[in-house]
Amino acid sequence: MTLPLLGAAIRRPDLDILRDWLFEEKRAIEIQDFVMPDVIAGDPRDLIESYKVALAGHHGPRGIHGPFFGLDLANPDVEIRAVIQQRLLTGLEIAEALGGTHMVVHSPFTYWHVLNRDNYSQIHGQMIEAMHACLAPVLARAGEIGCTLMLENIDDTDPAARVAAVAAIDHPALRVSLDTGHAELAHGRYGAPPVVDFIAQAGARLGHVHLQDADGYADRHWHPGEGRILWPAVFAQLATLPELPRLILEVRNRIARLPATVRNLQERGLAR
Repeated sequence: MTLPLLGAAIRRPDLDILRDWLFEEKRAIEIQDFVMPDVIAGDPRDLIESYKVALAGHHGPRGIHGPFFGLDLANPDVEIRAVIQQRLLTGLEIAEALGGTHMVVHSPFTYWHVLNRDNYSQIHGQMIEAMHACLAPVLARAGEIGCTLMLENIDDTDPAARVAAVAAIDHPALRVSLDTGHAELAHGRYGAPPVVDFIAQAGARLGHVHLQDADGYADRHWHPGEGRILWPAVFAQLATLPELPRLILEVRNRIARLPATVRNLQERGLAR
């Protein structure tokens, strides 16, 4: 059996540290510098050009993490929604310039929505309608440039909520993303299902995974093996999917240790 090949989420200095490791195996790269409001709303041309030079010779898959601070995809205010759309369209321009074929965006669903499902029975449908309206021009542009939006769980405790949203919007440029650490936090703090059930619920719609470990208390972004996630079960569940999603290690610190982290997973027969 061929083990899944893991990529990495990086910022510009990280690329210099991990260049050989990323390039030699044609690992996926997810660029994350453009999430910050001052970067996405400013003039990113110098940073884009720096990446273009540094990425010369990289032949693996590539994408970006889209902007998300304050950008609620289910915002019902049309005027605010226009700003959100513009930020996401700018993200797609950056993705296109850097050869990106995916852009991560954040889910608007929270534990509050689960607790108040019966109290406000109409809210789930209203949120999906607002998301559809917000993303319509963004998805149209994404389809034109061959980029897929990946809807990541953030405060989600119901693993089916964003899957249902992706199914309802029903656009080929929109798929589900899973962050393992976010799911573990929701499981530990709010009684959400475990990580493997998030994978099972997403099924064939799962196009992207952020791999990070956690302790079920906070959003740690530790290296796999440093927290409590059961990685053999996670990779076994991923193996049941009809197609492997794009697998991205998203760790917060000690990024130079990523090759060693992956070697450890490989020695355990999980990934490479």
